[in-house]
Amino acid sequence: MIEIRGLGMYFGKFQALSNVSLSVEAGEKVVICGPSGSGKSTLIRCINRLEEHSSGQLFVDGVEIGEETRNIRNVRMEIGMVFQQFNLFPHLTVLDNLTVGPVRVRKMSRRDAERRARKYLQRVHIPEQADKYPSQLSGGQQQRVAIARSLCMEPKIMLFDEPTSALDPEMINEVLDVMVELASTGMTMICVTHEMGFARKVADKMVFMEEGEIIETAPPEEFFNHPRSKRCQMFLDKVLEH
Repeated sequence: MIEIRGLGMYFGKFQALSNVSLSVEAGEKVVICGPSGSGKSTLIRCINRLEEHSSGQLFVDGVEIGEETRNIRNVRMEIGMVFQQFNLFPHLTVLDNLTVGPVRVRKMSRRDAERRARKYLQRVHIPEQADKYPSQLSGGQQQRVAIARSLCMEPKIMLFDEPTSALDPEMINEVLDVMVELASTGMTMICVTHEMGFARKVADKMVFMEEGEIIETAPPEEFFNHPRSKRCQMFLDKVLEH
């Protein structure tokens, strides 16, 4: 579903990604972790061309993503992304936030879009919030709306960029529970997170990054119990303390 080969990316003179290669199969759940500034978010933002890579190749569902990609809009339609901040339209109700994409981009009828929106609000366990505005919701509820909004486009791939980092501790589990349920449906997922309990539960593959490079890739059992690199071991010792 995703093939990344020797990806490099610069912000000015700063090298944010260096020779990154990664394959993600359809239905696979990949968790990317590492210290702040290691290139995790930059990498997943490159996948839907929110950031432009400088070198290497990136394919999504067989389509190469780059300067010459004429149908990047069509590729993005197949990729849902959930950010640290919820990025909901504050002047629209929850239902309107969920229907605007399917109506304007996928050209669905308003009636069909509303039916789909209510289905996914049910999926994230907040169907009763449909007529409220984002400001009337808790942080955890807003993030679940953001997940439902992405699901309304029925993407092939979901990207999560530290989706719980802006939440109060008591709200984190309600979002992670929704993500665990989503993982069980067979959705292809890439998630940047420090929530190692979640990673152990859902990941098919763990990826550890530092200074723009992938240092280690392994199945969760091997990654957590027998990390190969000393740097990965130090990172895990630190995050697993908490």
